[in-house]
Order: sequence, then structure tokens, then C-alpha cells
Amino acid sequence: MKLKDKVIVVTGGTGILGYSFNKAIAREGGIVCIIGRNKQKAEERANEIIAEGGKAIGIAADVLIEADLENANQLILEKFGKIDGLVNAAGGTLLKAVIQPEDDLFTMDLGALEQVLKLNLFGSVLPTQVFGKTMKLNPSTASIVNISSVSAKTIVTKVLGYSLAKAAIETYTKWFAVELGKRYAGKIRMNAIMPGFFLTEQNRTLLTNEDGSLTDRGNKVIAQTPMNRFGNPEELSSALIYLLSDDSSFVLGSTIEIDGGFTIFSGV
Repeated sequence: MKLKDKVIVVTGGTGILGYSFNKAIAREGGIVCIIGRNKQKAEERANEIIAEGGKAIGIAADVLIEADLENANQLILEKFGKIDGLVNAAGGTLLKAVIQPEDDLFTMDLGALEQVLKLNLFGSVLPTQVFGKTMKLNPSTASIVNISSVSAKTIVTKVLGYSLAKAAIETYTKWFAVELGKRYAGKIRMNAIMPGFFLTEQNRTLLTNEDGSLTDRGNKVIAQTPMNRFGNPEELSSALIYLLSDDSSFVLGSTIEIDGGFTIFSGV
């Protein structure tokens, strides 16, 4: 029970990866605060954990609306009195921001590009600002885990906005971690997880057809992944629990790659 009685906030907790994160935290004794825009889904997921004997709360909030996050922060404090960890799992891309090979590079939808940048970058920065103010008052240690992407390390076509944002997340993680280390001496830490290709609500149509077969892009991803498959959401759990727990007390500004070898393989 590495997270016993620790109160952990999971933004994007109503997504596919978020669902796996919630379950993993609850299994390790953590109290899960599930944040998502869909109130019904957030509450359903919290109730599922409660029915299994865990502790959780579902809260509707948009990670880009500070007032929503402040309200969530207050609800968590009223119910549990503290926050021990934050998982910045909100993110994804938009169909309008996907740049196809036949598209003109100089007439791309900059509005959609900006939306994706905001969601994936400021959708992590803003929750950190709001929940971090509470975490720094915690008498024990606290941990923040960001979600990076292999697109921050190597070029993945079509998803420019997502790639720009995740590259910024890598820099943000390291910059903020240094400041946390200097100012709080390990009381609050920030690290990141770098998933490879996992089927999510945002990328499923890019990687698979309606009948479940792989698209051309999906086949290329598998060919570039030495383990010859997509990842399962549960395969991120061990790294997440490690970074949230005191087992990683001397780990700061690091990114753990969980990509089946995608970023190390040249394709030859």
C-alpha cells in the first residue's frame, strides 16, 4: 500500500489512461480525486472505486478554467483536508489540428493548433498552480506527475500542436522540478511519464479502422515499436505509483519512457 491514505488528484481522470491511473492509485491505498469535464462520468468512476472498497470523489472541472480548479481544490480540502499528489493526465488532440499529408502546410488551422497547445501545456500548468498551493502546505511530502509523449522526443507526423505541447511539458517538468528542489528540498517533487502508443479516445481513429484493423499509420507505429504492439494502460501504473510514492524521494525532473522501444529504434 505505497499510497495509503494519500490524497491524489487525477486530471483527465475520465479518459482511458486516467481510468487506469485511478484504479492503480486506489489499489495502493490512495484516495482518488477524479477531475473531468463530464460530471456524470467522473462520479461513476469514483463510485466504482468506492464499491470496490476504496476511497474516491468525482469532480467536474475544466483544466483550463481556474475557477473550476479552485472550486475542486476547495471541495477536496473540505472532504479530505489535504492533497498529497497530482497527476496531470488531461490532454489529447483535435481532429482539426491533425495535419494530413495532402494539407497545405501554410494554411493550417492555427486556431485548432492553439487549442491543442493550451490543453496539453496549460492544462498541466494551471492545475499545478492551483493544487500546488495546497500541496506546499502539506506537512508531509507531495509529488506531481506530468504526462509527456514520445512525440516530444522524436518527430511524429500529423500532430504538430500535440508535439509542440509535449516538448514544452518536458521543459516545464525539468524547469519546475529544479525550482521545487531548490525551494522545497524534496518536500514537493515533479517528474513525468513518457508513454509510447496507447489506444485512447483521441488517437483511436488515427490508428485503427472501424472494424478494429490497423490503419496505415497504425501499422507504421507497430513496425517502429520493437515489442510489436500498442501499450496497455495498466503498463503505465507501476511507474506512476513509483513517482507518486516515497520510493522515488530522490527522483526529480526525470521522465520515465514506457514506449516498447519506440524512441530507441532506428527502423533498421
